[in-house]
Amino acid sequence: MKLIDGGICAVKGVKTNGVKKGKNGLAIITVDARNIATAGVFTRNKVIAAPLTITQEALCKGELKALIANSGCANAFTGEKGLDDARWMAEILAKKLNCEPDEIGVASTGVIGRYLDKTWIEGHLDEVLNGLSRTKEASKTCARAIMTTDTFMKEVAVKLENCIHIGGIAKGSGMIAPNMGTMLVFLYTDAHLSKEKLNRCLKKAVDRSFNMVVVDGDTSTNDMALLTATGYRECKEDFFQKGLDYVCISLAKMIAKDGEGATKLIEARVKGAKCEDDARKAAKAIISSPLVKTAIFGKDPNWGRVVAAVGYSGAEVEQDKISLKFSDDKDEVVLVDCGRIVEGKLEALKSIMEGKEIIIEVALGLGDCEATAWGCDLTYDYVKINAMYTT
Repeated sequence: MKLIDGGICAVKGVKTNGVKKGKNGLAIITVDARNIATAGVFTRNKVIAAPLTITQEALCKGELKALIANSGCANAFTGEKGLDDARWMAEILAKKLNCEPDEIGVASTGVIGRYLDKTWIEGHLDEVLNGLSRTKEASKTCARAIMTTDTFMKEVAVKLENCIHIGGIAKGSGMIAPNMGTMLVFLYTDAHLSKEKLNRCLKKAVDRSFNMVVVDGDTSTNDMALLTATGYRECKEDFFQKGLDYVCISLAKMIAKDGEGATKLIEARVKGAKCEDDARKAAKAIISSPLVKTAIFGKDPNWGRVVAAVGYSGAEVEQDKISLKFSDDKDEVVLVDCGRIVEGKLEALKSIMEGKEIIIEVALGLGDCEATAWGCDLTYDYVKINAMYTT
């Protein structure tokens, strides 16, 4: 597997473009496919945004030849008008591309409870369409167009040994606790895989990546991850799965690192659990804990907050078997060894907490299962950003 440039445009058959002006953005992605197949995973929030409903309906009928996405308005909690507006987005693009509206995916991100600015979208549609291309710059314009409070574009592409390409772009910075935050992920590959296999691969990859990210604990109304295969190259499912996992985990870590107001990336590794579900619960409890997140921000060596989070996570725990260590890219410090506190390590822990990426590793000593989750610190700026989001 090799990291390459180009984002989603590294994939054969994909063209894209986007425009971003102020808080509003518009992106379009099209595919020229030999054997097209599309899979999707969506939010578990019971208040589901209109674009997700329209896209889910389209996927039930067939495959997606194109995608239209806007930023600045989530088109969520907007009732029948919201559904009509999401259908309108699919219809105006379908007319331009000479295809059916059911072949268009729709995505939105932004403020909940506001109606779509159809005039703005229609006014920039041709501008975006006329600039569609397969260049690496086009992938970046698309990734930029869907940003809201994100501070950087999120894209990654890999080339597998058999010349299969997988590319992805994502947006997400706040309202992140995916249960499949506002999180949008668009993935493309030139592999030839059935819809059934794509769905299976995507669900596995999402469980290992986006479902293990927490910024603030809020599950968005608009979370969506779409995977489209253009079908140019044969590929074995297990081989493809490894590449897709890598792309999704890379994007998930970017989302965690770019959490609203964040200054540090937190990686929580839990090992030695009785079952995978226990490991996942414990890892997510660590990166979800406001007390852990604020301690990381303040460089406060209050490691007991980690142990407490593991204890209330719902995972099976025996406190005399717990081990805990912190590390960065250079050093590590063991704080608890099989339930015994290791004295005299607070200064070393403070030093590690100065870093930008902090790894917390907990060993439960009860089995062989493990899981990893990603999050970020909780800062003053997070409060500031979300206290003035709609102004």
